[in-house]
Amino acid sequence: MSQVAEKPGVFAGALEKRPTGGPRWLDDLRNRGAAKFAALGVPTVRDEEWRFTNVTALNAIDFALAGPMSGAADRLNGFAYTDAPIRLVIVNGRFDTTLSRTKALPAGTVAGSLAVALKDHADVVQRYFGQLADFTSRSFVALNTAFVQDGAFIHIPEGAIVETPIHVIYVSGADGSTVMAHPRTLIVAGANSQAKVIESYIGAKGETYFTNAVSEIFVGENAGVDHYKVQEESLDAFHIASLHMHTSRNSRFSSHSFTLGGKVVRNDANAILDGEGGDCTLNGLYLADRDRLVDNHTVIDHAKPHCGSHEVYKGILGGSSRAVFNGKIIVRQDAQKTDAKQTNRALLLTNGATINTKPQLEIFADDVKCTHGAAIGQLDENAIFYLRARGLPYAEARDMLIHAFAAQVLDGVRIEPLRDALEAELFAQLAKDLAEVDNAAR
Repeated sequence: MSQVAEKPGVFAGALEKRPTGGPRWLDDLRNRGAAKFAALGVPTVRDEEWRFTNVTALNAIDFALAGPMSGAADRLNGFAYTDAPIRLVIVNGRFDTTLSRTKALPAGTVAGSLAVALKDHADVVQRYFGQLADFTSRSFVALNTAFVQDGAFIHIPEGAIVETPIHVIYVSGADGSTVMAHPRTLIVAGANSQAKVIESYIGAKGETYFTNAVSEIFVGENAGVDHYKVQEESLDAFHIASLHMHTSRNSRFSSHSFTLGGKVVRNDANAILDGEGGDCTLNGLYLADRDRLVDNHTVIDHAKPHCGSHEVYKGILGGSSRAVFNGKIIVRQDAQKTDAKQTNRALLLTNGATINTKPQLEIFADDVKCTHGAAIGQLDENAIFYLRARGLPYAEARDMLIHAFAAQVLDGVRIEPLRDALEAELFAQLAKDLAEVDNAAR
């Protein structure tokens, strides 16, 4: 379906000030991205892919292109695993060498500024950049492409094993000004390599800004990449992001997404299993309260036979918050012996919270095993009664059930300090949400 959209609105003026320079192919890509966004505009609820997520409010806010930020180092405090031994810090879309740490990288592995990589690793960047993030029908990918200037570049060479996680931290905001940033991440893992990469998005509380992120990940033959996305932005911020990944023969990719912030959030995850024996995991956990909106759209495309995919998305919703889950699994005609499983579950803490869920299967092969399912509801009163009958107070019984609900996704985090930090933040937020629920019930 063709995209139904509003015209660029306030973005039109910003597009005239988009960055220029660099390689000719990149400038051409920016121009094509700008032209496509001018044609597509901001999607509306008349577009099937955005029918439950209204982002036209973006046209009413005069976002300025974010510049340098004061006190960026202080903004790292209090967020999950920001003290990582290997970290790349990008402030308002620009790589910050003073805050980044790369000395612990093994020899041959490159992790740093995308702008620098355009010069120092031009052959690799040109070969992979923009190959997965198609902007011909995606407004915000086109907008990101029009503004691309810097971001994170990670290249794991063939056969390299990177034991220490690489943490990419995107910091947004401008001391109360309404700004926008368009961060870009490019990760290329060579054959037989292994790595863990974290993408974090953070910002100061109470600030209104727009983060529009695009990430592309290529996993070579027999390689493995564990990817974690942690979104802890301001509860007044807009966050729209798309993750695009490509697997090769016998490669393995896992992505674990945690949405703990943002007023309006849209996460797109698109995976192409393009080699026999490939395996993909897409998991997500999101928490929303007040009138916040969290939208997760996923696509797993089984293009080759003998591949497996596993997907679990869970949401915990309070207040009058809303969530959207649209998960599609595509099995191509030649993708025999596909084994795909998809699960979406949402826990509604209040009567005012809602979710629209749409699991989808498009199967063009006949020798496959594919399952999908969705479950939405409130806490099981029988389970609470069982726990209370064994001496637990109501609040403890309820908390235990909520923790068990979230544990399936949290347990998939293989980086212990990150998992501990996520658990602490998640349950701290839940404590506040449940206190509000209890107060409203009195």
